[in-house]
Parts: sequence; C-alpha cells; structure tokens
Amino acid sequence: QALRNIRHRNLVKVLTACSSVDFQGNEFKALVYQYMPNGSLEKWLHPEDGQIQQKSLSILQRINIAIDVASALHYLHNQCQTPVIHCDLKPSNVLLDNELTAHVSDFGLARLLMKSSQDSNVQQFS
Repeated sequence: QALRNIRHRNLVKVLTACSSVDFQGNEFKALVYQYMPNGSLEKWLHPEDGQIQQKSLSILQRINIAIDVASALHYLHNQCQTPVIHCDLKPSNVLLDNELTAHVSDFGLARLLMKSSQDSNVQQFS
C-alpha cells in the first residue's frame, strides 16, 4: 500500500498484489513485479556453481548499474513525500531489464521515515 504512489525508472514496477491462504491454511501476501529478463545483479556477479557465465559486465555497465541504484535510493530518501529506507539492498534485490538498467526490488524490510517535531520516527511497512 505504501509503495502504491512511488514511481521511479529505477524501482521495479509492481503490477499487482494479492493476499490469500495456502493449502495448509497459512495466510500469505505476494507482489507481482514487471518481468526483468536479465535476472538479478547477484547472478551476473556470482554465477551459481556449474553455471557457465556466458556474459560479464563491463566496467561501464557496472558504473551505470551503480548510478541507477544510487538514483533509486536518492529518490526514495529525498524525493518521496514520506522518505523510504530500503533496509535490505543487496545484489539479489537489484533486477536488470533488457538494456541492463537496474531496478531496485524487494521492499519487505523497508521502513517509512516519519518526521516528527522532536525526533525521527521509523515505521515498517507491511
């Protein structure tokens, strides 16, 4: 809900959200993201054992990915009405599209930074 109005070219686009009950009666929530054909940055930097790394990232591509991630964080921290702190930024939470543009994903641990008159207050979103 808190992410509904957040839009930036380097944040993964949430297509829909759902809440349901699984076959064991446990409640769960799921977000459906826009498909990112190049997978996560983690898989580009650290391929799994036995997986041949067919492509590697050039220094220019790495710099552009770092700029994309920095741009997303700047937006979340400084340009949102209520600042958002990701709290779990890592290569597996950075997804890459066809052009290797980075999109920050997985806001499960994110916090809203609520400003008060006396001190800062941080609230978790769920």
